[in-house]
Amino acid sequence: MNETELAAYCRRKGLLVEQLERWRSEVHTALSAGPNRVGSTERAIEKKRIRELERDLRRKEKALAETAALLVLSRKYEALWTDGEDA
Repeated sequence: MNETELAAYCRRKGLLVEQLERWRSEVHTALSAGPNRVGSTERAIEKKRIRELERDLRRKEKALAETAALLVLSRKYEALWTDGEDA
């Protein structure tokens, strides 16, 4: 588009030519940064959060396994002493 056509287009759409130029430069800047750069901080934050959640899950699974083992042992201990008293 030449300048006249661009100005007419912007008037029809209710835009300013300066807005269109600013948007064009922002898009150019974002695209020149490359696809790996766009959203990389969000991905890094998400990966960190996932690692923290996985670590927390492993800790809780270990605690649950330990609690289950203690429960089984306490029931066996009770069974040993109550069986001996009944006889």
